[in-house]
Amino acid sequence: MRKILLLSILLLPFLSEAKNLWAFMTYSTFNSPEGPYIETYLTVAGNSVKYLKKDNGKFQATVNVLMTFKQTAVIKAFKKYELNSPEIDDTTKNTFEFLDEQRFLVPNGSYDFELQISDKNNPGKPNPFAQAVTVDFPAEKPSFSGIQLVDSYSKSESQKTITKSGYDLVPYVYNYYPPKDNRMIFYCELYNMDKILAPGQKFILSYFIESFENQMKFNEFARVKTEVAKPVNVILSEFNIENLPSGNYNLVVEARDQKNLVIASQTLFIKRSNPNAKPSFEEMFTSSSAHTFVEKMTRLDTLKEFISCTFPISSGLERSYMRNALKSTDVQRLQDYFYNFWERREKENPEHAWLLYKEQVKKVQYNFGTKIKKGYQTDRGRVYLEYGPPNTRSTQYAEPNTYPYEIWQYYTLKQTQRNKKFVFYSPDMATSDFFLLHSDAIGEYNNPSWRIDLTSRSYAPKDLGDTQSINSWGNMTNDYWDLPN
Repeated sequence: MRKILLLSILLLPFLSEAKNLWAFMTYSTFNSPEGPYIETYLTVAGNSVKYLKKDNGKFQATVNVLMTFKQTAVIKAFKKYELNSPEIDDTTKNTFEFLDEQRFLVPNGSYDFELQISDKNNPGKPNPFAQAVTVDFPAEKPSFSGIQLVDSYSKSESQKTITKSGYDLVPYVYNYYPPKDNRMIFYCELYNMDKILAPGQKFILSYFIESFENQMKFNEFARVKTEVAKPVNVILSEFNIENLPSGNYNLVVEARDQKNLVIASQTLFIKRSNPNAKPSFEEMFTSSSAHTFVEKMTRLDTLKEFISCTFPISSGLERSYMRNALKSTDVQRLQDYFYNFWERREKENPEHAWLLYKEQVKKVQYNFGTKIKKGYQTDRGRVYLEYGPPNTRSTQYAEPNTYPYEIWQYYTLKQTQRNKKFVFYSPDMATSDFFLLHSDAIGEYNNPSWRIDLTSRSYAPKDLGDTQSINSWGNMTNDYWDLPN
């Protein structure tokens, strides 16, 4: 089984006390003759900072940035600097973003990364963000760099910070592609293939997009080519994602030997919003449902209900198909879809996979169903069906200053994420339905101000940029978040 390595993506607002300062950051890791390095990509929203008039009559904003990498509280690398915006003539025309790229030369190892950022012209206490970062490039073993998303590129005329392999790469800082973006450009490096293959020997290099939920590979978004082993093999490529449906995906790069065995791989999480996509669904219908367990499902309403309840574990492509298929009266087509859905998950015994899932649907109906929603339609039901039961579930329904809430913790999520949590709350306090308020899991709704929202029945922040509520008597949210039970 291919080991999936998720490159962490930071897509978070950093807020100052005096005024909202909106910044977004990603990072990637690379190797070089001088040693491994971490590359950071930081962008700041131009309309979230204060501008001062310069001697030349133009206006400019300045952001204070501090980045540190620590091991066991010892600083191994850091940069403290000022990031200046472009000079502008009119401060009302500030809807742009300004970008910064930095490199940190560090040895292989695990680091605690911390970012502090503040508006120099609008002072306030910086709101730090911490993240674990791992750098791992074995000396004699093939490995990929991180996957860098690219906004645009051009042949380099001189060596710059953004230059790699003869190209100037302008970073695409987000892992989210809105409807207006129809190109996904990416850059990656593969190291040490010449250490395991003979000179001139070839290998298979592939890259593709797969569903995040079930690793279903899309033929429309897959490329394969043959490469000659070098100390560094470079991938600079792109996909037309005009017809990639809304959903969560992995961008995967793989190196395989001539026996088609995976030698090295790298994966990056991608989120796509594309309500107008017109994808091809034919690859979802590779088998007939004739003479299978689905053949007995002849009642249209029952079949549609069975298909509907699979929504929480469906990929973006499957959800896109379901939205239209559930309006159909073609029983045979629905049967074929349902059978292929489960065959993709357990090819040897699709019925077994369905029956196990059906039991879980019954559980979430009993525990989370409401008068107006079926269990699998609720946020708690969706999370339970997608990830399984949580390892810990802290519940608090009667705190004096918060809405009823639950905090779920998963020690391991999808075999790749560690110690991930979900916060659910019931703001109407009437329907017994709990909505997802915040999660730190990849692909889930991330809300830095979730503590404020949880206490909004009794606490109104003075600053809309606040992320921490007053720690009132009886409030256990921080305890349950830090140490779930």
